[in-house]
Amino acid sequence: MKKYISISFAMFAILLNSCTSGQNQTSKTKLSATEFAAKIKEIPTAPVIDVRTPDEFSNGHLQYAKNIDWNGNDFDTQIASLDKSKPVFVYCLSGARSAAAANQMRSSGFKEVYELEGGIMKWRAANLPETTENKTPSPGMTRQQFDELLNSDKLVLIDFYADWCAPCKLMKPYLDEISNDMADKVIVIRINTDDNQELSKELKIDALPTLQLYKNKTLAWSNVGFIEKEEVLKQLK
Repeated sequence: MKKYISISFAMFAILLNSCTSGQNQTSKTKLSATEFAAKIKEIPTAPVIDVRTPDEFSNGHLQYAKNIDWNGNDFDTQIASLDKSKPVFVYCLSGARSAAAANQMRSSGFKEVYELEGGIMKWRAANLPETTENKTPSPGMTRQQFDELLNSDKLVLIDFYADWCAPCKLMKPYLDEISNDMADKVIVIRINTDDNQELSKELKIDALPTLQLYKNKTLAWSNVGFIEKEEVLKQLK
């Protein structure tokens, strides 16, 4: 009987250790911006894959990153050329596409895939370096120009978005409706974060979509992530 109990406890310990190890491995694959940067320095030979579109990539990316568009027709073909037994880094704008890409890569046999949690927006918020293929990138809107947009007796609703952000696309139709139906009370301004990287960094916009509501030039309310129209309308009353 004692022997049976000992074996049972041993098996339980092995299973517990196995589960814990699996959890640790999973948690280590999603890294914060600073952890991601440190890991790249630790494994400098590992490929860094930017799974955004070519247009996004050209506006700014991590140094030495290779662009393989997650939504491109040749994603699987290009990924297949990488060594599955060696580490690889992946990132996108906010983390959704890179998470999907990383999961597919793991399913296809990649042993060690590291994701940038929160995407390049978190990287920029942490003031980490990036490079661009554009010789003269557009600086975008200045803080002074942004502050001038707030100079109104009406409510000013700012929508920080990106063309590649799925929740942003879902919210756009009802924001257009608010802009038209409540024009006497509310001004809706949409700001593309890809085209206004410095402004987004200064305003600490590190996730999309982000809504900000200003009353008399003062931030009165903000929301990060998808939100239904009804909830926004409550703030505009």
